[in-house]
Amino acid sequence: MQNPPDSSSSVHQTHSDPECGFRVGKRVHWIGDTRRIGTVKYVGPVEGFSGTWVGVDWDNEGDGKHDGSHNGVKYFDARGLKTASFVRPHNLSSGISLLQALEVRYRTVSTKEEEDEMYVLSARNKRVSIELLGKEKIQDKMSQFEELTSASLSYLGVSSAGSPSLISSTLPHLKELDLTGNLLAEWNDVGIICKALPFLAALNLSCNSLSPDITTMPQLNNIRILVLNHTGVIWKQVEMLKDSLPCIEELHLLGNKLREITAVSTTAVQGFDFLRCLNLEDNYIADWAEILKLSQLKSLEQLFLNKNDLNRIWYPDYGTTHKLDNGCESLDKNPMPFNTLQCLLLGGNKIEDLDSIDSLNSFPNLVDIRLSENPIADIGKGGVPRFVLIARLAKVETLNGSEVSPRERKDSEIRYVRLVMSKFHDNPEEITRLHPRFAELKKIHGIEDERPLTGATGPQKMASGLISVSLKCVGASIGEKPPVMKKLPATTTVGKLKNLCQSFFKLKSVKPVLFLQEEDSPLPILLEDDMASLIELGVGNESTILVNEES
Repeated sequence: MQNPPDSSSSVHQTHSDPECGFRVGKRVHWIGDTRRIGTVKYVGPVEGFSGTWVGVDWDNEGDGKHDGSHNGVKYFDARGLKTASFVRPHNLSSGISLLQALEVRYRTVSTKEEEDEMYVLSARNKRVSIELLGKEKIQDKMSQFEELTSASLSYLGVSSAGSPSLISSTLPHLKELDLTGNLLAEWNDVGIICKALPFLAALNLSCNSLSPDITTMPQLNNIRILVLNHTGVIWKQVEMLKDSLPCIEELHLLGNKLREITAVSTTAVQGFDFLRCLNLEDNYIADWAEILKLSQLKSLEQLFLNKNDLNRIWYPDYGTTHKLDNGCESLDKNPMPFNTLQCLLLGGNKIEDLDSIDSLNSFPNLVDIRLSENPIADIGKGGVPRFVLIARLAKVETLNGSEVSPRERKDSEIRYVRLVMSKFHDNPEEITRLHPRFAELKKIHGIEDERPLTGATGPQKMASGLISVSLKCVGASIGEKPPVMKKLPATTTVGKLKNLCQSFFKLKSVKPVLFLQEEDSPLPILLEDDMASLIELGVGNESTILVNEES
């Protein structure tokens, strides 16, 4: 079939053909390729061709050929310009039951790719490979399915539950079930599967296009982990699931284009009494006020917000008084916001202000923070180096996935105090306003104000600001050269140091590139601002600077 034009001159009426076996809205996959999944949008004739055709809007961009049009006729609306196809019914499958998929996966010889799909999810939504008990025996005898505690049935075309009693008798001990990338669309089928598996604690439904109607879900007291990544689920549906999952501990909602947290009846999300981990990564949340609606979740320990659109964060007012209708005042009796939160991942957002960083000190138990891939943590975008973040965050124990050791904390705080003193030594009011922890850190580490001696001349004045730096060549074409220890004024700029390195190492026709190698930092920090001084960039006494070559 030839490709249609970009625009359409008319709209074709959708037909229904019961003999075809497909209906509009049905989830299908291509015969022989269970990863090519889509939704039926049209069933009927196509002008210029005989017989019945099924119009499919595929999930993956590029799996189709057009936008639901052919020869100027619009048959249906597709998601994109190249997501739709017209397909003969015999080339499509509407799926199989759970137990049929179980036989396909475990009673046939599995490929390496299928073996790679056998995993469960960790608390951080990472894959952990699983070893299936008695797998070789299972391939010989159906009765050995009873030994399974974990099963991965991803991308097998599961579209229905099948017999609940047969599921119960076949998989009596199943605790973890991965149904990623199947054709499940109705929550009723999900409920049947869960009720038939009384020990099921972890369920992954990622990449299934689920109906917004959740009224048919039964109460599932054993489910502890539910993964709904890339399912299109919005928070209103999550609220509807709340009563069905009274014991849920982990909820993963990655990649669902969420923009808001729509709480029911109150401004804050209520319930979810045992929820410890909430994953909202890779969504479209831009307003921190939406996240504050989660502040009263009484057991929440981990909140994953990487790859959203947040540009500012703050800690809500607590313990304030409110004027009542009778004129009296009432103290806010809600629990302290985010009282149990220990881990907050904010990587890949748009945070660029230090006030947002300082506000993290107000979270009572927050010790694990991710800020990487934000402007505030990118020196090249006007951000600050790691040592400044550590010094400003009083309680952080893990920053950007790397442990903050006691030594790194001490060194970072001392470097930070000296940096602030070098910039604002004559303006204490400005220090108090811009650096809330400065006075506290100065006292903790016993740092005195550094003032030049009366009548000190140039060399004496400069000596008080000298720092010892190790310069180490790492460029491939530079060759092996022993490290050089140099005492330099803390005010030396990066550009000046590059020129000095050319002299120290006799570099001809090589443009040096400098990196600060910090002991507890996983990667060296590029020093790319030639006008910035060493002290401004956090280069302290006995720091190591790597000298590379410009590529």
